[in-house]
Amino acid sequence: MDRKKELKEQYRQMKPDMGLFIIRSKTNNMCYIEGTQDLKSRINRYKFQLEHGSHPCRELQKDWNQFGAGNFTIEILENLKYDKDESKTDYTEELAIMQMIWEEKMAKEGLQFYKTNRRRD
Repeated sequence: MDRKKELKEQYRQMKPDMGLFIIRSKTNNMCYIEGTQDLKSRINRYKFQLEHGSHPCRELQKDWNQFGAGNFTIEILENLKYDKDESKTDYTEELAIMQMIWEEKMAKEGLQFYKTNRRRD
């Protein structure tokens, strides 16, 4: 039983990679950028939602359905490092700033953004 408790504690102490990712269309110069405190989980969730027609961004979902998964790339733009202050758990503000910087950079490159009601995690 001690081993089980130890494993639970190790899991609780794990810090997932956080940062910004992009879903980019290869066909129409559109993209979706989002910051999250758990990149792997969010990317997996969005892949699942897109494949099953339930992504919250209807415009992105429509294009995914029309053009197919092969016409999109999903990549991590930037990772955000954890603060040295171990008690800090909310990185919403840092992720929002990072996202604004990247959206500005992508707009200068001519990319357009899928419109969505973004939810911060």
